[in-house]
Amino acid sequence: MARPLAEILEPSRTAVVLQECQNGIVGTESGLPALAEAARSSGCIDAVVRLVHSARAAGARVIHSVFHERADGWGGNTGLELFRIVNEAPVKMRPGSAAVAVLDEIGVAPADFTIVRHHGVSPFPLSELDSVLRNEGVTTIIPAGVAVNWAITGLTFDGINRGYDVVIPRDAVTGIPTEYAEMAIDHSLAFVATISTTDDIVAAWSGG
Repeated sequence: MARPLAEILEPSRTAVVLQECQNGIVGTESGLPALAEAARSSGCIDAVVRLVHSARAAGARVIHSVFHERADGWGGNTGLELFRIVNEAPVKMRPGSAAVAVLDEIGVAPADFTIVRHHGVSPFPLSELDSVLRNEGVTTIIPAGVAVNWAITGLTFDGINRGYDVVIPRDAVTGIPTEYAEMAIDHSLAFVATISTTDDIVAAWSGG
């Protein structure tokens, strides 16, 4: 029998992990404009904002996974199509630039945790994420942001492989095209994660 969502999402054991909700990815000056447009037009960003604010109010941790580029490009992926597009985009994800900043409407609260990546699509194998989550007794992660094509899927499988429960709010993630993202959720991610909505997660935290 499936466990109640409120049990899986007990706030002290839950972390929302935002994937690349930064200006240079989904902001108005995005280096990936098609993805930024999908995130806005689908309502994904609005859902992420609601999810984050509710998580903070409930006492669940919010973690920002953001991508940075070195000015010389050293150590980054170079042979993959995704990173070729990023490298050739006019918007550069330089440390300290507006492009790497988290969207203003999401913000970074004092209790939030930020992970910087220079490589790959998932923070799990590249940072202390697994260690800090285990140190704090976190057992459930909620991926949110972009893109289902790579980062959300990578984070989900990395979390499952490490024994975490993964709850995906389908309205708070997207990809390109959006139809593909919906199919990937239904025909791939739904087999390994709990698929939910922002409304249902907020209700679970509020006791509704």
